[in-house]
Amino acid sequence: MAVDGQVLVQFVDPDGNRAGPELDLPLGSSKDQLATLLNKLLENGEDLPYSFHIEDTEITASLAASFGQLAAGKRSTERVLEITYYPLAVFRVRPVTRCTSSLNGHTEAVLCVAFSPDGKHLASGAGDTTVRLWDLGTELPRHTCAGHRGWVLAVAWSPDGSRLASAGMDKAVLTWDGSTGKLCSALKGHTQPVTCACWQPLHCAPEGRFPQLATASKDGAVRLWDTQAGSCLRTLTSHTAPVMQVRWSGERAAQGGAIFSAGRDCVIKAWCPQEGTMITELKGHGHWINTLALNTDYVLRSGPYTHEEEKFKDLEEKRAAAKTRYADALARCGGERLLSGSDDFTLFLWKPLEQRTSLCRMTGHQKVVNQVAFSPDGRWFASASFDKSVRLWDGRTGRYVHAFRGHVGDVYQLAWSADSRMLISASKDSTVKCWNVTTKKLQEDLPGHADEVYAVDWSLNGARVATGSKDRVLKIWRH
Repeated sequence: MAVDGQVLVQFVDPDGNRAGPELDLPLGSSKDQLATLLNKLLENGEDLPYSFHIEDTEITASLAASFGQLAAGKRSTERVLEITYYPLAVFRVRPVTRCTSSLNGHTEAVLCVAFSPDGKHLASGAGDTTVRLWDLGTELPRHTCAGHRGWVLAVAWSPDGSRLASAGMDKAVLTWDGSTGKLCSALKGHTQPVTCACWQPLHCAPEGRFPQLATASKDGAVRLWDTQAGSCLRTLTSHTAPVMQVRWSGERAAQGGAIFSAGRDCVIKAWCPQEGTMITELKGHGHWINTLALNTDYVLRSGPYTHEEEKFKDLEEKRAAAKTRYADALARCGGERLLSGSDDFTLFLWKPLEQRTSLCRMTGHQKVVNQVAFSPDGRWFASASFDKSVRLWDGRTGRYVHAFRGHVGDVYQLAWSADSRMLISASKDSTVKCWNVTTKKLQEDLPGHADEVYAVDWSLNGARVATGSKDRVLKIWRH
């Protein structure tokens, strides 16, 4: 279409708030010109990157091209055109393209992997009952942590990066020193396998105290632990079936945060950790709930650390940095949201501390939803399913965006790049695939494992991806 002519434009943020006055712009305006204009309107000290959308259409080249894609009735230069802008990460993560290390050591399937918040260490848990710590500077083994007597089902780093929690089939929860690999505490109390572990956000921990740990178990209980004293602080019981997931929210910091738990009784429960009381129940799923995610997971997990290498004097300095990062992230994504995925093939999006009804129920998967994960900026979330697809959704509205297809087996796990531009998936088909969220295309196909890939994580600084497989090998992938 012709690019001559003018159009009245109004910039709005993702919540619909106006930025600046209405502007009379040439239809030929490019995306870069819109970004320059918006930076001036917002009085940004430096030029920040943005993506721009007219309704559901992203402006990839010029205003005219996207304007031309609108329905005929809305394509009028007489009406004000709303352009929604979304901030993008200033730094860019490079796509992973090759395997730089195959780390042998585990003698059974690798079931879980997790990078430390500072990006220096990697932890893995396996069917051989060990937890292993790997040095990322050399990509060599650092410590073998022996103490479990059954499969290790979950590993989780404390948000300051100093401690690692592991949990498994032996009903035990163990914490380890992240630097030395020494056992710090053995937490016993669960009467069935422990399925999930999650640390209290750093800014929610009482001053001068180390964050607590929450664990979920097939015994139907969620337990809160003081890992330094090695004692159980509270047992949260009202689930009537195994609890498969626990998440610790950063809201209600004065009360220690809020805990969400879910499992095979098809109910999500919210708890006050300080009182040990239930805040609310969220109902909607018709079958087992397999997975929970918060749109603030990335910032809660990374605590005070960003992609740059910061140095902190002590825990209090880390807590202050974590509190600032959380407040910024919460403002950017318009409040905390919770996402759940289930054996009923659906996902639900919630504002769990505000209302008991869901914001959106999402259908489309043809089989069990195994994992869900929000992008670090909260803009998107993705779901992995046994129907061999990965689906992309809008993080605020739950609107379906795209289905990534290419796996020929169940998709087990997902991880996002720190800049929210890429997504990686691990599958039963023995491959790992990297997807480009901007182009909606396969970025890299990463074969290499000899069997099903159960676990995947992308380091919080974006430099590496780690995968763990039934072939007993842990692989590191880089650009």
